[in-house]
Amino acid sequence: MTTNNDKLPLPLKGIRVLDATHIVAGPFCSLILADMGAEVIKIERPRTGDLSRGRGPFIQGENGQEISSRYLGINRNKKSVTLDLRTPLCKQAFENLVRESDVLLDNWGPGAFQRLGLGYEQLKEINPGLVYASITGYGDSPGRRGPYSDWPANNLSIQGMAGWMEVTGDPEGGPQAVGDNMGDSIPGVWTALSIVLALRTRDQTGQGQWVDMSMYDCMVSHMVSSVNVYQATGQNPTRSRARLVTAGMPFKAKDGYVLMAGVRSSERLRAMWQLLGREDLAEDPRYLGKDPDGDFYFSNVIPAIEAWSQHLPKWEVAEQLTKIGFSMGVAQTISDLDQCPHLEARQMFVETDDTLGGRFRSLQTPIHLTGCENSAADTPPLLGENNAEILCSLGGLTAEELAQLEQQGAV
Repeated sequence: MTTNNDKLPLPLKGIRVLDATHIVAGPFCSLILADMGAEVIKIERPRTGDLSRGRGPFIQGENGQEISSRYLGINRNKKSVTLDLRTPLCKQAFENLVRESDVLLDNWGPGAFQRLGLGYEQLKEINPGLVYASITGYGDSPGRRGPYSDWPANNLSIQGMAGWMEVTGDPEGGPQAVGDNMGDSIPGVWTALSIVLALRTRDQTGQGQWVDMSMYDCMVSHMVSSVNVYQATGQNPTRSRARLVTAGMPFKAKDGYVLMAGVRSSERLRAMWQLLGREDLAEDPRYLGKDPDGDFYFSNVIPAIEAWSQHLPKWEVAEQLTKIGFSMGVAQTISDLDQCPHLEARQMFVETDDTLGGRFRSLQTPIHLTGCENSAADTPPLLGENNAEILCSLGGLTAEELAQLEQQGAV
């Protein structure tokens, strides 16, 4: 174990990332890289910047200023420059940045950088060691394009296309999405991993490469259990009560819901009925998990449990059934998570300035390298905050050229 005085450096210290992304998938990826020590430079459009800057809910400042909470949550530890890449001088500055960087990350859609004359074939001439990672809905590299490659994509469309919605929700209702932006954040994680792997190959060979990330591929890979079931049975997994019961039983408590998941042996179920004072059910095979029937569970077993659980707080229900040996969970609200003592103990929250004089609390990257120094907690950058610092050094612009571009609205 290292001590506070001899912590190792973060693994991506010394790596420079040009982050030409917006909304969630790309910025979530670059957040991981930034938290792991990389220098991340956001390349944003003049005036508007990352589109998430304009999406609420907003944090309000005392003087009528506001900042997007969506932007704040995934853009700490980054810098910001603005460039209109259609302007020759801005394109030249961008190429200079590429020459001095290790990674370029883009999620503007199929062929977006190619149409600017900045596709991978052009970029590798500028910097043969560059790792260029593009996040698109369905993949965009030569030889791996399919019939959907030109389709636009977002969180909900990808959740549907990848099969998530067809196995989620009430069996008697329609397909449902998982509530958060899983179709964006999961591809962000896979892209971060892919970039690190490509950098490892560059360390061995000196050569960069194009990392072609498809949101569709990423989300389908997380359907592994359902795909394996289909391979064995030839049947589509559906939103059936039997499937829900096999995965876990949700039931009401006084102040919310709890979930009983994992193995539910006859012995544990018998002990549960005895705890609940239902000795009459402790020997009934239908209530002991033998040949479980989804409809019977929802119509009889769950109501019998709820006759006891709905009078107790959810944490007490979970605690008592955990002692018997069940794998229990509580359906936590976001406010529950925000006040979670376990997440606090795991140091899963981080605070930064909110750029308006206050503080903003967000989720920490869940990578705990116990031998390394702690991640920084730098304030998310204002739009173009680092223009002079970066464009007049790495970008190769003079102060006069930068002033000219500012007058043109090109930065």
